[in-house]
Amino acid sequence: MPHQEQVMVHGNLCAPGPPNNAGYNSNPVPVIIQTESRDKWSKKMDFLLSVIGFAVDLGNVWRFPYICYQNGGGAFLIPYVLMAVFGGVPLFYMELALGQFHRTGAISIWKHICPIFKGIGFAICIIALYVSFYYNTIIAWALFYFYSSFSSTLPWTSCDNAWNTENCTNYFGKDNVTWTNYSRSPAEEFYTRNVLAVHESSGLGDVGYIRWQLMLCLFLIFTIVYFSLWKGVKTSGKVVWVTATLPYVVLLILMIRGATLPGAWKGVVFYLNPKWEKLKETSVWVDAAAQIFFSLGPGFGVLLALSSYNPFNNNCYRDAIVTSLVNCLTSFVSGFVIFTVLGYMAEQRNVNVEDVARDKGELSFFCAASNPKYLLFITYPEAIANMVGSTFFAVIFFVMMITLGLDSTFGGLEAIITAVMDEYPDTLSHRRELFVLGLVVVCFLGSLSTLTNGGAYVVKLLEEFGVGSPIIAIVFLEATAVSWFYGINRFSNDIKSMLGYTPGLFWKVCWVAISPAFLAYIIISSLLNPQPLTLFDYEFPDWSITVGYIIGASSFMWIPIYMVYKLVWTPGSLKQAPKM
Repeated sequence: MPHQEQVMVHGNLCAPGPPNNAGYNSNPVPVIIQTESRDKWSKKMDFLLSVIGFAVDLGNVWRFPYICYQNGGGAFLIPYVLMAVFGGVPLFYMELALGQFHRTGAISIWKHICPIFKGIGFAICIIALYVSFYYNTIIAWALFYFYSSFSSTLPWTSCDNAWNTENCTNYFGKDNVTWTNYSRSPAEEFYTRNVLAVHESSGLGDVGYIRWQLMLCLFLIFTIVYFSLWKGVKTSGKVVWVTATLPYVVLLILMIRGATLPGAWKGVVFYLNPKWEKLKETSVWVDAAAQIFFSLGPGFGVLLALSSYNPFNNNCYRDAIVTSLVNCLTSFVSGFVIFTVLGYMAEQRNVNVEDVARDKGELSFFCAASNPKYLLFITYPEAIANMVGSTFFAVIFFVMMITLGLDSTFGGLEAIITAVMDEYPDTLSHRRELFVLGLVVVCFLGSLSTLTNGGAYVVKLLEEFGVGSPIIAIVFLEATAVSWFYGINRFSNDIKSMLGYTPGLFWKVCWVAISPAFLAYIIISSLLNPQPLTLFDYEFPDWSITVGYIIGASSFMWIPIYMVYKLVWTPGSLKQAPKM
């Protein structure tokens, strides 16, 4: 890993400066002196596309429309924008500035900010591993669909396949179709019985065998990931020119096609029609806060890693604003792609869009769990299958899904790579290819349980407990450590040394008070209103919930463990302890 020279001065465990600006000079912190040995982005656009590609992922593009119509349609944009302006964007800006100034990954950066919080870096890496265990499996599902799309008649169009049951009911192009509580669409049975084979598993206690088809798909995904990351940002920066831009081309094609479908306008009206009374519900504001947080993605170590390869004087403020706007606008525009199709499906079934979108009673468009992720694998593929030129639209749709997922995987694994290699430069600096290979192998092996017949249950468990609350709590501690322990004046002066001007009062207030409160609001709300964990017709047993809490604790526990270690092994009192 590139060698980083640094000027070390005597300090404290957190070395907080005095409350005024003079504290920055009177109590300096380690200053990173840039050297030519650290990798740099070949072009500014490489960095911007990498950040956009990470932030705009499967959940970002397809979860927003689902959350939007659930929480008041056009009215939801008010809490969404407010949460973005006062919570999401300031945290996004903070991480870009931290990474660019200190030029190091999520672990070693705490040597320069507040060493006692170094456990945050280890926790971030563990969470990134959990994400890689299930997220790439979702991309493997998309690759399976992509391969299956190369046929004149898409396999999820009819009920005449080996995996279909007597409950399979196809309503497209037919009149007077009887739909009961037991009816299943061809697309749903293709997904649940042919792709997942979830009917061969009774739950987490019996997940069954590994599906070799999915394992082969996952192997191909990780092969692409390895050869995109093995040489660093100079190779990944080139790959994102395809993976980050292609989804926008496909979205435009699908939006134009959706707009020409009969009934499309009904879906758009339903999408944007504001329900102002929803703004009185606390859950709407919680959903808005959670959506913008997971959409922009602070706390995963990715923004720290990607910005650490920027020139020292790069305008990270402008980058934060531009990429955040692109991210949010992409979410909004994707709603038109989704709801034009929902309007079309409502027209075909001769029902209201609300009945299609809200999964009322017998309508199973979003599966029994009403999980927006399955919109990708049931609702939209079903609509595509009944369009003219279905093979073409299916192919480009799943290419878009694969590229959206790959971008986020690139960012998540680069966060681990940068963090670990910066922490152990003497050992790993000249062994990046081997280290990346080892990491990819670990991620592949860790994903095997998600490839079984009951793998969808494992994906749900990891998604719910491995990432959710732990990452929000970690970002809360990160924002608190930077603003209150490192010091907002010191951090502002860091930005001034890079950009030539100090952040305005708005940003300082957000970093010190509003953004931490924004995170605390999400944490408290999720703890006070726990939701039952279900998937399809399966309700997760109590023992699996306990396992989930253990998974969540396995990442977060390194923060207090490292604090205790630091306090015990650092000589002197808290005020006298030298920085390690």
